[in-house]
Amino acid sequence: MRVDIFLSERLALFSRSQARSRVVSLAVNGAPARLGKKLKLGDKISLAWSEAPGPGLDPENIPLSVIFENDDVIVIDKPQGMVVHPGSGNRVGTLVNALLFYCARLAREFGEDDPRPGIVHRLDKDTSGVIIVAKNASAHDFLARQFQLRTARKSYVAVVKGLPTPPAGSLETRIARDPRNRQRFTCVTTGGRVAVTSWKVIRSLDGYSLVALRPRTGRTHQLRVHMQKLSTPILGDPLYARRDQRFPHATLMLHARRLSIIIPGENAPRLFESPLPPHMKALLQSFSPRKGL
Repeated sequence: MRVDIFLSERLALFSRSQARSRVVSLAVNGAPARLGKKLKLGDKISLAWSEAPGPGLDPENIPLSVIFENDDVIVIDKPQGMVVHPGSGNRVGTLVNALLFYCARLAREFGEDDPRPGIVHRLDKDTSGVIIVAKNASAHDFLARQFQLRTARKSYVAVVKGLPTPPAGSLETRIARDPRNRQRFTCVTTGGRVAVTSWKVIRSLDGYSLVALRPRTGRTHQLRVHMQKLSTPILGDPLYARRDQRFPHATLMLHARRLSIIIPGENAPRLFESPLPPHMKALLQSFSPRKGL
């Protein structure tokens, strides 16, 4: 029996959809485990979970840019500045609020008390681009499995300060929350979680660079932390970069450009793409044409 089924059907702690949002840490026989792990007789489970969420979220009529939709999934082009799911201080204006209005069945499929109905992966508030949402629990499990196995492939574009050296490569570190600033993450030598990022410079931009980034793992703030580690922080990053004198009003120049993933009922991956958003286009057009733009 899977852990999430055991927690919901045998222990009656919460539903399977609630488990995805409320389980904080999970270990089986002392080793970190996922909700989909199969249990056997004699296994010992260590579990920590969050309090039940408050009243259900309100659907909000917020326009969405839909890239693709069928009975199982919705692919959204998320704008910069939109929080994906409710959290501390963010109960309204999130992607989830918009989705509950756009697709009323989400509340029925995942339960009205699930604060993350259909959310499979996330983007930071100030990161724009492609995000896929499941419309039902089976689709959620199908998509989530690909992210867990790292077969779903995400690629980003970013404008960074300076020129990464070498211009193409891969960085593997361990990432943990920064004990000096709980909003940030940092590279550590022990502890934390392994994070791997590949990068490639697309164009040199007169003291800046347009780079393609591919996260091989999915850690919080991974691309932002790794670009800082390379001494080329992402332009406009309020946590990991200093204010830029040339572009003092720049917002985070990071965009989820492509997502390759198999959707339920199909055998081959689909490629979903999002064009560069206006704020990145405007910045790139400010560079000299002789630099390639």
